Amino acid sequence: MPSVREVMKTSLHIVSPSATVGEAVSLMAQKRIGSALVMEGAKLIGIFTERDTVRAISHSYDAPRHEISSWMTRDPITVGPNVDIEAALRTMLQGGFRHLPVVESGEVIGVISMRDLAAEG
Repeated sequence: MPSVREVMKTSLHIVSPSATVGEAVSLMAQKRIGSALVMEGAKLIGIFTERDTVRAISHSYDAPRHEISSWMTRDPITVGPNVDIEAALRTMLQGGFRHLPVVESGEVIGVISMRDLAAEG
């Protein structure tokens, strides 16, 4: 069984907690990604996903101007790079999410998505 390290994306798409929802959505659209990591320096404090975008817009017409910290998922669950992809998939299914930051020695080194795992299946 392959490990997370073998299928994760290593290019990190990061926004600060003071970035706006509009800025994060623009980054996600330009990069064709489903999530952005919310970082304060080297510390992962949240993740902002397509689902967070829908939730924000459905609750507030001016959500694109709001700070992302109002809508992000705080303290996201993470996975280590040596975990097998089946365990990562189980974590995502049990948690009801599609993006999982990969952390090694306290540092974010990648992101794995449901799409990455489906490509392996």
